[in-house]
Amino acid sequence: MTKEFIKIGLVSISDRASSGVYEDLGLPTLKNWLDSALATPYQMMARLIADEQDEIESTLIDLVDSEGCSLILTTGGTGPALRDVTPEATMAVADKEMPGFGEQMRQISLNFVPTAILSRQVAVIRKQCLIINLPGQPKAIAQTLEGLKDEAGNTKVHGIFAAVPYCLDLIGAPYIETNESLVKAFRPKSAIK
Repeated sequence: MTKEFIKIGLVSISDRASSGVYEDLGLPTLKNWLDSALATPYQMMARLIADEQDEIESTLIDLVDSEGCSLILTTGGTGPALRDVTPEATMAVADKEMPGFGEQMRQISLNFVPTAILSRQVAVIRKQCLIINLPGQPKAIAQTLEGLKDEAGNTKVHGIFAAVPYCLDLIGAPYIETNESLVKAFRPKSAIK
C-alpha cells in the first residue's frame, strides 16, 4: 500500500523580497517547520509574490484549482499598512471562513508583543483546501503554529497546527500525521486511523 501524501502550497508575500531587494525568509522558515512537524510525506509548491491583491488571488486559485493543494500557508501582508492585502485576497477566494485560526494566532502572539492586535490573519476553506495566513516574522510563524510550552516542554497554549489535521479530514483532504514532540495533532478518538 502506498503511503498517502499531501500537496502543500507555501506562499511568501513581500514586495521587496519578490523584487530581490532582500532575501525571502518566509519560504525557508515554512519548509523547515513542516519538515520537522509532519510525519506524512508532502509535496511542496512554493511561490514568492508581490503584495498585489490580484496576484495573491490568482496564486491561491492556481494552487487549489490547478495544482491540487490541500493546505496552503501564506506569510506576509497581514498588517494594517496600505500595501497589506493578503487577508482581502484570501477572503475573496474563500468558500468558508475559519475565524478561530486568526483568533488563536493573535492570542498566541499577544504573549510576546502588544502589537499582535494589529495582525489581520485569516483562514479559509476553498474547495478541499485549508488556506491559512501566517504572520510575516519567522519567529512568529513557529510560535503560532506550535503554540506555547512551559520550561518542561508541556503545552500551555495550543498552536493552530494542532487543529489542522482534523480540519483537513473534515473537508476531505488527505489524512496527515504530525511529529508529536513538536506539535500533537488533535482528533476525536473516532477520527484516528
